[in-house]
Amino acid sequence: MSAQTLIFALFGDQVLGREVAVATGGVITVLGRLGVGEHATRATIARMSGRGLLRPVRRGRQVFLALTPRADAVLRDGRHRLEADIVLGDWDGRWTLLAFSVPESRRADRHALRTRLSWRGFGPLRSGLWVSPADTDVSRELGELDLLEHCEVFRAEAALWTDPARIVREAWDLPVLAAGYRRFLQRWSGGCPVPSDALSRRTLLTAEWLLLIRQDPRLPGTVLPADWPGVPAQDLFRALHRQLAAPARELAEDVLATVAIPQ
Repeated sequence: MSAQTLIFALFGDQVLGREVAVATGGVITVLGRLGVGEHATRATIARMSGRGLLRPVRRGRQVFLALTPRADAVLRDGRHRLEADIVLGDWDGRWTLLAFSVPESRRADRHALRTRLSWRGFGPLRSGLWVSPADTDVSRELGELDLLEHCEVFRAEAALWTDPARIVREAWDLPVLAAGYRRFLQRWSGGCPVPSDALSRRTLLTAEWLLLIRQDPRLPGTVLPADWPGVPAQDLFRALHRQLAAPARELAEDVLATVAIPQ
């Protein structure tokens, strides 16, 4: 678990939407309880600040950390994913197809496009053809990469002998996804040791779950195995997340010193 992932989980849980900055020392304390050393935490904070994800706020000799607009948008997207069901309901059988042809001279943009498509729930069906079962608008991502003229988007449904379940098997690695959910169930059902204090547990729980669902495209239940482990894993996550909310908030008030920042 990287320090940045843990910091994002902590800030998304305890800072997002509050218009406050958090003392650097408090962040170091929380990550220290999760096995991340002070040097590694400070180095990660410096990198995140350099990339425009955190903004240092000085109050006297003390340094606090505030979210930037870019980080705020990332964390709000993460919160939306935490609240959404991982299995897509009420699917109408239609797919979003995105075909692209990016020049070899723009290999970096092609790689960035694939990364962003994966994040938005697309999977590669063929070379240059990615699919999603959701009605997903990726015009913003394409515009940011200046690739609108290199892509075409369609909404279509499978016909004749084309099996939607086969599309899913080819575009996504279901066994890998299922294995991740099973490991999560084992670990958080008591199979593996986890931190004892509520703030550390909730931070780690959120970070691990976000890493899992970041790889999950939210597929329709009709094309998933009947015993899909993502469903009980999500039930467990939500139960523990609710259970830890109040004690984690109380501990955060003691550990994470904050200052108000102008809106």
